[in-house]
Amino acid sequence: MGNFGATEIILILLVVVLLFGGRKIPELMKGIGQGMKEFKKASRAGDEPDKMSAEPKDEEKK
Repeated sequence: MGNFGATEIILILLVVVLLFGGRKIPELMKGIGQGMKEFKKASRAGDEPDKMSAEPKDEEKK
């Protein structure tokens, strides 16, 4: 399972073209690319420590 041959890939691409049409595929790929970019951006932002939580608030300084 998970080993796709050339025939399976061609069949999947044919079904995608039939479902979405040739004009919609570039828009679909663009949306997927933007989604991946946002996901990577959010995952990188999650790795960085939060600077605001490390600094004491003005009320706590008094």
